[in-house]
Amino acid sequence: MNQPVPLPSTREPGSVRLVLSLALAGLISGIAIIGVYEATLPTITANKARELREAVFKVLPGVARMQRLEFIEGSLQPTEGGAVNDQTLYGGYTSNGDLVGYAIPADGPGFQDTIRLLYGYLPKERKIVGMEILESRETPGLGDKIYKDLVFVANFSNLVPDPEILTVKKGTRSAANEVDAITGATISSKAVVRIINEAHIRWQPRLPSVAPAMPLPDNETGPETGKPPREIR
Repeated sequence: MNQPVPLPSTREPGSVRLVLSLALAGLISGIAIIGVYEATLPTITANKARELREAVFKVLPGVARMQRLEFIEGSLQPTEGGAVNDQTLYGGYTSNGDLVGYAIPADGPGFQDTIRLLYGYLPKERKIVGMEILESRETPGLGDKIYKDLVFVANFSNLVPDPEILTVKKGTRSAANEVDAITGATISSKAVVRIINEAHIRWQPRLPSVAPAMPLPDNETGPETGKPPREIR
């Protein structure tokens, strides 16, 4: 009589083997993620620098050149590279090197997450003349209107920040320091105004209305020639 053929062992792997396998898989995944991050970091950094540069020229109409500045030991000083911090802003100049105004980075909590923005300020006129959202994760279709709603953005093209900016119901703006809120996105609208108010309180006393002129080299061009404006770093 034929004897039954024994089946191969189906014993489950031990816990140590499972842990080692998971650890090895995690290590390989981690190395892959780090490799991809390091490979794409220069491109990401370059794109962010380009977007910031473009934003400076948007929030400061008439600017031909820009200079990164940092508040160090009681005065604004030119700086080169490095991470942007709460002491950093950008001076905007005409093609002749005369100061137009300042592009000021600011950030703060929104409805969903941190909102990062840049606004243009003219110290002589004491006016805000532009606002650009740099980063936002506000609710699509509602909170994202802080940069998609051109009517809301236009509120910041000729805005007086003193004594403070006020958010009012849409369609009721009547004063130079008021901003029409976005219907359905009041929290996000107020967050933008709050961020700028807080930044203005911090920066306004530090900003000289006159800065040393920046001589323009003979071979330098500006946007009026159709060539990209030169960033001074």
